[in-house]
Amino acid sequence: MSPEMKWLLWSVALAFVQMLVAVSAATLQVGLPKLAGNREGLPDLRGLAGRAQRAHWNMLENLPLFIALVLIAEIARRTNAMTLLGAELFFWGRLAHSIIYVAGIPWLRTLAWAVSIVGLIVIFQQLV
Repeated sequence: MSPEMKWLLWSVALAFVQMLVAVSAATLQVGLPKLAGNREGLPDLRGLAGRAQRAHWNMLENLPLFIALVLIAEIARRTNAMTLLGAELFFWGRLAHSIIYVAGIPWLRTLAWAVSIVGLIVIFQQLV
């Protein structure tokens, strides 16, 4: 497995952990019976639970882009030191984004998000 594919694997693992954190925080806030139901009338998640949910959703918005870029690089046999750097920037930026988002630190969160976006751009530039 190429290094880029390993970072993709770890990024999927991160999304899974984010989901577990979001569900756990939501359960603590609204209770398991409401979450296990049909979720009609579910109150908005606030605080840590809301931030964890939004961090996870943000990852789910960005992960397909990373998946596509890594797979295109693999299939086209265009992986190199820069695609590896892009994959590393994406993963570490997303990990930092998740932790910072859940902690509730707004501007630092945006910086971490930007690092992950730079990672996507770096990979993209190697493919065009």
